[in-house]
Amino acid sequence: MSAAPGALSYTDSAQPQAFEIRPFAGAVGAEIIGLDLSRPVNAGDFARIHRAHLDHHVVVFRDQRITPQQQIDFSRLFGVLQIHVLKQFLLGGHPEILIVSNIIENGQNIGLGDAGKFWHSDLSYKELPSLGSMLHAQELPSEGGDTLFADMHKAWDQLPAHLRAAVEGRSAAHSYTARYSETKFEGNWRPTLTAEQLAQVQEVIHPVVRTHPENGRKALFVSEGFTTRIVGLPEDESRQILAELYAHSVLEHNIYRHQWQPHDLVFWDNRSLIHLAAGCPAHLRRKLYRTTIQGDAPF
Repeated sequence: MSAAPGALSYTDSAQPQAFEIRPFAGAVGAEIIGLDLSRPVNAGDFARIHRAHLDHHVVVFRDQRITPQQQIDFSRLFGVLQIHVLKQFLLGGHPEILIVSNIIENGQNIGLGDAGKFWHSDLSYKELPSLGSMLHAQELPSEGGDTLFADMHKAWDQLPAHLRAAVEGRSAAHSYTARYSETKFEGNWRPTLTAEQLAQVQEVIHPVVRTHPENGRKALFVSEGFTTRIVGLPEDESRQILAELYAHSVLEHNIYRHQWQPHDLVFWDNRSLIHLAAGCPAHLRRKLYRTTIQGDAPF
């Protein structure tokens, strides 16, 4: 197995590390124990990590005391990194990292405080949506702040026949601004997008059902956060079908709820999952660093 196109090479001279991959008991996910990502990763260890990511869709690297640059370097093993449109929330000196935070300093939000407030797949509003995202805990609240992940392969596999017939072969429109200004968490806000920023997030069209380029499985590829309509259907019919798809996608038995621990690094597959930020009390500080890896055009 080799690194993704455009990615950094492995450090073949690096010593292998002893680590465990422990699947969670629920629908999706696994944790990786004993791996130190502040050290170089060799080809054999990368192959195990990559396989776990494909098999479990979200992997949790526990207790990662890594720098922003080390997070960037590890992320690049999987592909080219994408820079978020909200450049005011990028980490100084490290534009590959989006600050996800509700912290206010000098009257200004230091990061994107309400990221993930609706179910979504990261950057589905781009021609080349995200392969996966890595989120590294910096400061965690004493309550709340969970992140939920829903398995879109299982959503497709379990889709009722009438919905399957309604969407197979169809495409849908995705837009970053679909629900951009809607408030959901108290105390958070979104900055007004400039003309330049709006030009970077024009509406795109993707298949409603996509095929994962690495495991070959089909998955639903719509979400309440970014999908606006099913192409070629009357508005009311499109709205009704999407509402049914959204409800079906987030059935409890297909969801993993991540309760953050200090220094967790969570890496999920945006081709397989949608996710949701559950929110936390506005007065409790929360800060995480996100890197986003570019994927392929959905097919």
